[in-house]
Amino acid sequence: MQTTTYGMSVRLPLSYEQAVAAVTAALKDEGFGVLTTIDVRKTLKDKLGAEFQSYTILGTCNPALAYTALQSDIEMGLLLPCNVTVREEEGGSVVSIMDPRVMAWLSDAPALVEVSDVARRKLERVLAALSATAA
Repeated sequence: MQTTTYGMSVRLPLSYEQAVAAVTAALKDEGFGVLTTIDVRKTLKDKLGAEFQSYTILGTCNPALAYTALQSDIEMGLLLPCNVTVREEEGGSVVSIMDPRVMAWLSDAPALVEVSDVARRKLERVLAALSATAA
């Protein structure tokens, strides 16, 4: 697993289509549903005529965690749902997930530290499960 300031990712030896299906299933196992699916490649082609790699943004949500976050800071809706991206890269795919701790960093609500830590642990398990499945 690789991490950045605002996200974490894993490279998988799966086709793009297999990776989208695998991440959706792994998210479900951790209590996350997919609320929105944005086909970035299609959108850019339709709107700009631009060519782009296969790239999907999944807007995911764990209802219990989202409810707790919104009760702590109503403005957290600006950061929900949690985005997960799947992109095709040579030899496989990359799955990236926004680090939910970003919510806690951007808010003064102390309760967001705990809920974002719980969400991060769940999402780390998603990436670990994907890595184990693809191995």
